[in-house]
Amino acid sequence: MVDPEAFVKEQVEQIQQIVDGPAIIACSGGVDSTVAAVLAGKAVPQHLTAVFVDTGLMRKDEPQQVERIFEDMGIELDFVDARDRFFDALEGVTDPEEKRNVVGEEFIRVFEEEAEGLEAEYLVQGTIAPDWIESGDETRDTIKSHHNVGGLPEKMDLEVVEPLYDLYKDEVREVARHFDLPVAERQPFPGPGLAIRTLGEVTPERVDVTREACAIVEEELEQAAEEGKMQRPWQYYAALLPVQSVGVQGDVRAYGETIAVRAVDSLDGMTASFSEVPLDVLDSISTRITNQLGDHVNRVVYDVTNKPPGTVEWE
Repeated sequence: MVDPEAFVKEQVEQIQQIVDGPAIIACSGGVDSTVAAVLAGKAVPQHLTAVFVDTGLMRKDEPQQVERIFEDMGIELDFVDARDRFFDALEGVTDPEEKRNVVGEEFIRVFEEEAEGLEAEYLVQGTIAPDWIESGDETRDTIKSHHNVGGLPEKMDLEVVEPLYDLYKDEVREVARHFDLPVAERQPFPGPGLAIRTLGEVTPERVDVTREACAIVEEELEQAAEEGKMQRPWQYYAALLPVQSVGVQGDVRAYGETIAVRAVDSLDGMTASFSEVPLDVLDSISTRITNQLGDHVNRVVYDVTNKPPGTVEWE
């Protein structure tokens, strides 16, 4: 387990040795990028600009939540609305690896454009050990390319700085608790966002369905945990599947897509087991999703696959 105090001291010194000019920090509002932002802010406050990119692939109300979090921490945040460019880049893309690569490249191009105006030469990222392990290399198979590792373009104008590179998620949380950060216990959210929870074609309309379904899953499971019905899972969400099936709405035949509910328990994200969610909670989730999203969804299933053989995300 990491010693937070010693780790912070070491990384602040390393960042100071590397970064000798303007730098930007890629901030998503998750625990990894927020810890990286605080570390870089301690090391080179005179050089650092925090940048949040709204890809259109975030969870419900997430951009506004991230702005409030950084405002409360006293960190100035540059907000970039890049929704149209991400959806344009993802048009017609259905392969999971290609999605991750497209999102990774678009992120870098946005950061390069922001860096040009700031004359920045460095990009600080919240990359952690599972990101590069699962992205593979010459000796490891690629499980899935993380957008901030395997999804990076070959040619970049920025030097990448990754202070959390050797840490696992539980260790990052220890450092976040050391800083008393409000995101210390926040559940993980993938860098490509809802693009990989919207299986098949990624369109604003389909992503909206995924976003609403994810919000319902989060609300129901968090309420169940607060009521003592279950423990809050490590990660939990909804995925929209490109699978249509026949259903009935009232007395009318319906033909809609399927939502898969996923909830897992884990320590570091390298392995995971599916969460045992009470049936009445699953019933409430299913009822809300089919009632609220009935024009698009008419079937809800619960994923009981562990990692391995599955992964936490579907793509």
